[in-house]
Amino acid sequence: MYDDWGWRPYVSAGERRLQALREMDKRRKKGQVVSPVTVKGRKIVETFWGKSWCDNLERYSDFANRLPRGRTYVRNGSVIDLQISPGEIKALVSGSEIYEVAVKVAPVTKARWRSICKDCAGAIDSLIELLQGRLSTAVMERICLRNSGLFPSPKEIELSCSCPDWAEMCKHVAAVLYGIGARLDQQPELLFRLHGVDEKELITHADVAFPLAKKGPAAKVLGGKDLSELFGLDMAASPAANTRHAAPMQAKAKRAKKRSPNRTTTGLARIANS
Repeated sequence: MYDDWGWRPYVSAGERRLQALREMDKRRKKGQVVSPVTVKGRKIVETFWGKSWCDNLERYSDFANRLPRGRTYVRNGSVIDLQISPGEIKALVSGSEIYEVAVKVAPVTKARWRSICKDCAGAIDSLIELLQGRLSTAVMERICLRNSGLFPSPKEIELSCSCPDWAEMCKHVAAVLYGIGARLDQQPELLFRLHGVDEKELITHADVAFPLAKKGPAAKVLGGKDLSELFGLDMAASPAANTRHAAPMQAKAKRAKKRSPNRTTTGLARIANS
C-alpha cells in the first residue's frame, strides 16, 4: 500500500529485520544460495580493503547525501543477499518491501591494470601479504590512487534499484555499496573478481625492479672458505679429501683410546698419594 506521493508507509528497523529473516528463510527453502551482509557493532569495515572501498565512496560528492542512510541500513542487517561477480553486484535489500539492487562497475582497462602491476612489481612479497593488506604505504597509495587505481569513480559505476525513489543512489543502493566494503573485509579477492583480473599478476614479476619495489642490500652466498673464516672452523675441501685422511685419523683415534685408561689411572693414583 502506498500513500498519495507513491511511498510505502514507514517500516521500523525491527520490522525490516524480521522481513529480511523471513525472505532469507523462504529463498533457502527453495534451494537458493543467500549471502547476507552481517555487521558486528558500529564498525562496518575494519581491514585495509574494506576501508579503502568505503573511503573511496565517501570522497566523491556525488554520493554524499545518501550514504548516511545506507550505513544505517547495512548495520541493521537490511542487506539480505549480496553476490559479487565480474562487473556486477546484485543484492536484495529489506526496506518497506524487498528491493532488488544492481551495481555495475566498469572493468579496469588492460592499460590501467598493466600500469598497476608494473608499479607494484617487486613491492609485494606474497599473495597472503596482498590479501591481508600488509602492504607498504607506496603500494597502498598506488592501488587506491584516484581514477587510476582499483577503486571505481562515480562515472565508472551504474546504479539501479527497484524502489520508487527517483534518486540514482537511494538508501538501498547506498546500503549495498557499504555492504560491498563489508564483504571485501572477509573476502578481499572479490575486488579482483569484480574487475576480472588476477591478483597473482601483482606478484608474478617480483624479481623486476620498478618504482615501488623494496630495495635492500644484495644477499651474499657464503662458500666453504667464508664459513671457515667466519666461524674459525676447518672445512673439508671435498669428499675425496675426507676419504684420503680417514685412515690416518682412525688409526690415531685407536692409539689415543688405548692410552687413555693408563693416563686416567695414573692421574687418579697421583691424586690419592698427594
